[in-house]
Amino acid sequence: MRRFTLLLLLLTLVICCHAQRKFNPEKLTYTSREWKMIARHCPDEFLKTPLAKQFAENVLIWQRNTGGWPKNLAIHRPLGDHKDAVIADKVKRDDSTTDNDATIVEMTYLARMWHAVPDARYKEAFLKGLRFMLDGQYENGGWPQFWPENHGYQIHITYNDHAMVQTLRIIRDLRDGNKPFDGLVDEKTKKELDRSFKKGIECILNTQIIVNGKRTVWCQQHDRETLAPAPARSYELPSYCSSESAELTRLLMELPSPSQKVKDAVNGAMEWFEKHKITGIRVEVYKMDDGRYDRRVVEDATAAPLWARFYDLKTEEPYFCDRDGIPRKHLSEIGHERRNGYGWYNSAPATLLPLYQKWQEKYQ
Repeated sequence: MRRFTLLLLLLTLVICCHAQRKFNPEKLTYTSREWKMIARHCPDEFLKTPLAKQFAENVLIWQRNTGGWPKNLAIHRPLGDHKDAVIADKVKRDDSTTDNDATIVEMTYLARMWHAVPDARYKEAFLKGLRFMLDGQYENGGWPQFWPENHGYQIHITYNDHAMVQTLRIIRDLRDGNKPFDGLVDEKTKKELDRSFKKGIECILNTQIIVNGKRTVWCQQHDRETLAPAPARSYELPSYCSSESAELTRLLMELPSPSQKVKDAVNGAMEWFEKHKITGIRVEVYKMDDGRYDRRVVEDATAAPLWARFYDLKTEEPYFCDRDGIPRKHLSEIGHERRNGYGWYNSAPATLLPLYQKWQEKYQ
């Protein structure tokens, strides 16, 4: 397991470095994934170019009056004839979110741009985004998926796709003056950020699923009133969720001077991951007779451990779910669309092991 983890971390580093090397402003594909890469990883020297400034203009135009941004946007795409429509939509109050990296990535880009080109508008838009974040926090410390207006499952405390973890990391980095978020807020705001961060951590601890007195992991979303695991989309049932829980555990391990409650939370989660890892299988992508690609689970004694995305709250067994909302035991039992359109297995908990070993040496 240790060897696999080190290889995985090395591969991640190589991919990140490659992403920076392959960035070519003359060969843009204008996808939301590309925009996220540019905002976070483009070379610093690019930020001073006219094209980078044009991207920043788009970021300013797309920002809602709420202070947040919609999700799944290729913001760097030229607006052309759509500019007036985007400006008209700035009044929308129901599509501002931190889901799928929205708002997080735009604020990151604005912070980087402000350091490269200290245009006051960049800082102003960033601080407006920060106010959107702070105002959206529940008294219990959590955040919904969308705000200020939302409906249905959007009201729940949302860990899905690491939305709340990323929000807390920006708040922490602003408070601590970590790059690229240094120099953007005053001391008074830092105190507000400290309170917000501590409330968020308390929410994470209070929503951790406890079974027979033992701390385990988390669901992708939790009820804002009861803090219990809550449903989202039809195939996202209340459950133990491995990927989101791994990132929540990582955040807790990043805390200096952890309390006993934090220590219990980390140890409980890591014990749960160890107990529920799946060995001897891998997920294979293959081409079907009709030319489409599909996924299947195959036996492989040499495969690295995997975790199912969801585990049943009662049986603690992995399950897979189609849009009909009926949990099934095997990936092959759900339809082609959901089988290939969702991450049903992951290795996120394995990446925690090196950090956990150092954490244990320091705090146990």
